[in-house]
Amino acid sequence: MKFIVVAGLVAIVASLFAALYFFYRDHGQGTRMVRMLAVRVALSASLIAFLVVAYFMGWIGPTGLR
Repeated sequence: MKFIVVAGLVAIVASLFAALYFFYRDHGQGTRMVRMLAVRVALSASLIAFLVVAYFMGWIGPTGLR
C-alpha cells in the first residue's frame, strides 16, 4: 500500500517537472505544458480517490497505512 501511494506522489511530481520543462522549452507557446498539467491534475484526483476508497475498504485507517 505504501508503495502505491509513494509511486503516485512520484508520478505527480514528475509530471509537474515535465510541465516546467515544456514551459521553458516551448517558451509558453505550445500545448505540451497544458497537457502535462492536466495529467498532474488527473493523477492527483486519482490518488485522492484511491485513498478514499482504501479508507472505506479498511486498507488504511485513521492512524495511517497498515
